[in-house]
Amino acid sequence: MKKRAAQKERSPAELIDARIKELGDWRGDMLSRLRALVKEADPDVVEEWKWRGVPVWSHDGLICTGETYKNVVKMTFAKGAALKDSSRLFNSSLEGNTRRAIDFHEGEAIDGEALKALIRAAVSLNRFKGRS
Repeated sequence: MKKRAAQKERSPAELIDARIKELGDWRGDMLSRLRALVKEADPDVVEEWKWRGVPVWSHDGLICTGETYKNVVKMTFAKGAALKDSSRLFNSSLEGNTRRAIDFHEGEAIDGEALKALIRAAVSLNRFKGRS
């Protein structure tokens, strides 16, 4: 069976589980922790698998993605530029008018409470924009 066909038969949650396991290093651990924080912040979040292998979290619209690279796990917020980031978590993609991202590096601590507040703000923004 081809890889693409096998992916179509699996749920997004199963595909994300497989990606975490496949990474098998600090990036998998980091992605797993970020995923858990997203779910804690919004128990109604919808997990998706898009763009040929990117974990995506949505609720009334895209919240953020969880991309993995060689030296970084990147959490990109679709409407990050519109979010108040009082904890100054955003440290990447700062030049754009729409997106903002957080790059997490090996051994770096996560400010879980600040990240969950940012996720909740993104969900609120999606809900508000949906009513406009």
